[in-house]
Amino acid sequence: MKVAVIGCTHAGTAAITNILNMYPEAEIDVFEKNDNVSFLSCGIALYVGGVVKDSDGLFYASVEGFEEQGVRMHMQHVVTECDTSNKTLEAKNLKTNLTKKYSYDKLIITSGSWPVTPPIPGSDLENVQICKNFHHANEIIERAKSAKNIVVVGAGYIGIELVEAFEQAGKHVTLIDSEKRILNRYLDEEFTSPIERTLTEKGVSLALKQTVSSFQGKDGKVTQVITGQSSYEADLVIMCIGFRPNTTLFTGQVEMLKNGAIIVDEYMQTSKKDVFAAGDCCAVAYNPTKKTAYIPLATNAVRMGTLAAYNLLAPRLAHQGTQGTSGLKIHQHNISATGLTETAAAAAGIRVESALLEDTYRPEFMPENAVLRLKVVYEVDSHRIVGAQVISEADFTQAMNTLSVAIQNKMTIEQMAMTDFFFQPHYNKPWNYLNQVCIQAMKQIEEKQGKQQKAVS
Repeated sequence: MKVAVIGCTHAGTAAITNILNMYPEAEIDVFEKNDNVSFLSCGIALYVGGVVKDSDGLFYASVEGFEEQGVRMHMQHVVTECDTSNKTLEAKNLKTNLTKKYSYDKLIITSGSWPVTPPIPGSDLENVQICKNFHHANEIIERAKSAKNIVVVGAGYIGIELVEAFEQAGKHVTLIDSEKRILNRYLDEEFTSPIERTLTEKGVSLALKQTVSSFQGKDGKVTQVITGQSSYEADLVIMCIGFRPNTTLFTGQVEMLKNGAIIVDEYMQTSKKDVFAAGDCCAVAYNPTKKTAYIPLATNAVRMGTLAAYNLLAPRLAHQGTQGTSGLKIHQHNISATGLTETAAAAAGIRVESALLEDTYRPEFMPENAVLRLKVVYEVDSHRIVGAQVISEADFTQAMNTLSVAIQNKMTIEQMAMTDFFFQPHYNKPWNYLNQVCIQAMKQIEEKQGKQQKAVS
């Protein structure tokens, strides 16, 4: 069996590792445009900020390691054509400019994503950078050394983490985003406000509800970022406004969403026989909405890549869907979220209510304690939990993993309210905070129903 894998970051690495274990007789050809594999891009900000000193720690697999196991690693190769009907592809060697044709029996598309780059005038100026791979990280580190004014465009996870890294390095940082809040895709206002206050206190300039209209420069280098409302000095600009699936090669060959994300079934099979896909190039089943969505996360990618290998010969192990669970640490704030925010639920047309708990996590008699803010979002009609968020100066981020399981298994607030959690004063109260917030939601429902009954009578 000849297996071709296009792309080798998280999904590709997971697929290859499992194919080697499950199908030792398989001939594997891997095509990767970079000169490295398995780069943990979620560690870019830590690397840029100097927290991670040794860049080797940002990789968990190597080209040499795969080659030693018999994998044919075509590094710095770009696949220029792919005929999924005749099971052939052509790849160009970027070092020699030579193109060669290859055949396969099974194809796994793990081509990932690429930063969204709008056609903003001045984007071609020097020091206007994107942030995706290891080489981008090294470029940003080098250019940041001489930069005094750094502008980050995009207030998602990567943008916020880079803002913190640059601020801690003593740079003057401006954060621009077209939305009125940072991290608006992941968190509701009760959770973004504390982070915004901290960033402002640290000297970061927040330019929210502003859209970049152009970049101005001198001698070919960027000097200013222009928005509809103002202009900002910049020696270095990092564009972090989102990602798009890297799938144009397969347009018209496999079914896709409108944004180009490849549609796969629960076994990672595309609409074309013997063609599988996994990771950031794909749509994924999103349990909170019960629909498919584009959610580029490393966690989704490693699961999907693993499943592509498991199901290569026949359907064996199904994908259980995702909740888009994620976490973030910014200064003293430990934040995590899973599923839908109230804002996202409204956009999806799902009627929801929420309960917000703000309390200490230990009994009051404990000499040391911490406050957490925890929100659970639930569907009005079914009481099914569809999302949750937590923030604290202590670390309660793992609570979102628990609620991720709850969403995956369609648990209601009543079920979570009465779920068995241990009690020990060092760790929690007799009613765990996950119980408490759902009990609070139940009380809110009862109060609302009581008011409705009084109004009817």
